[in-house]
Amino acid sequence: MRLLRGHSTSIDTQSRKPRTLIFSLRNIFRNDLFRCALYEFEDIINEIDHAEILAPRGDATSRRNQLARRLAFHAPITLKADLQKPKVDKHYDLFLAMCGGPRDLLMIDAVSYLRDACTIKVCLVEEIWAKQMHQHRYFINVLRKFDLIALYSSQSVKALSDQIGCRCIFVPPGIDSIRFCPYPGNPERVVDVYSIGRRSQATHQAILKMVDERGIFYVHDEGSEAIGPINPKEHRSVFANIAKRSKYFIVNPGLIDRPDIRGSQIEIGSRYFEGVAAGVIMVGEIPNNGEFEHLFDWPDAVVHLPYGSDRIVALIDELEGQPEKQERIRRTNVVQALARHDWAYRWENILKNVGLGPMPELLQRKERLANLAELATPQGFASGSGT
Repeated sequence: MRLLRGHSTSIDTQSRKPRTLIFSLRNIFRNDLFRCALYEFEDIINEIDHAEILAPRGDATSRRNQLARRLAFHAPITLKADLQKPKVDKHYDLFLAMCGGPRDLLMIDAVSYLRDACTIKVCLVEEIWAKQMHQHRYFINVLRKFDLIALYSSQSVKALSDQIGCRCIFVPPGIDSIRFCPYPGNPERVVDVYSIGRRSQATHQAILKMVDERGIFYVHDEGSEAIGPINPKEHRSVFANIAKRSKYFIVNPGLIDRPDIRGSQIEIGSRYFEGVAAGVIMVGEIPNNGEFEHLFDWPDAVVHLPYGSDRIVALIDELEGQPEKQERIRRTNVVQALARHDWAYRWENILKNVGLGPMPELLQRKERLANLAELATPQGFASGSGT
């Protein structure tokens, strides 16, 4: 088990009393690359709040845990997941658990006693689809014990609230805008096109043709899972360093190629926030879900390319002839990420929704974000709401 205390360079953290207990799955799910962004959020909270991260060890693939997961699809949870049972000897104002999806709630249920040491209970769920809520109904029942459920999936908020009778809110994905910011170094963008995660084969093949015919530098991944245990910070650092050296970045809504799972639901994936923070020109499908137009309300936040289109070559050629437009898009994206989409704003929003105020470290981070934004826009910028 790992217990990590928050830290700051200018505030004495040894004598302060932790108010937030973060229950992390990082030592249980150690091979899933998609979870690294969640762990990044936990680490930022650990830095900007008076927090502790509790990360017990366990094996999600053990026979007992696999059996418990299978049973939970058919009946209320009775077989508890097998993981280390940490003890706490103090009281906290806030309990926070972060989940990749409904099935993770099996692990949260196994340490339900931890919530008794906290006044307010909050759970954040990264991916939950309205179409699958009935299938996951016994997992989702775990959420009834929380005071607030924060969802990345805006179109699942009402459906989940109706099902469990608890308060649910939409909290968009965020980003470590400082890690992904290309300033002050502003490295040369040597990668022509960067694509990770789900992609259209038509678009992919069109870019590969550009590689053969023009010799462009195209970086793309071949899978979504790591071979063995990963270091989340190292993974995010590599990702950020490639992204801020890239010209174009392929983006699409979450599970765009899996309507069997998402139904007609359209959600804004993390790629959009990672792209703006790195100052790339994002190319792809613009999510039509009622939230995107508020979160990315500036010109050319995404250069529209319908999913499944092979017109990316013509689109890139057009943009390559407009260097001033490229520079405007990149700088604007960086400034908007720093002003609105850093994890600090997401945490501030959650605190506001449970009636807690920000700690000095959070305000310090916001000041640092503002200073970086000035490097991208000498004229200054308008501070955003950090939805």
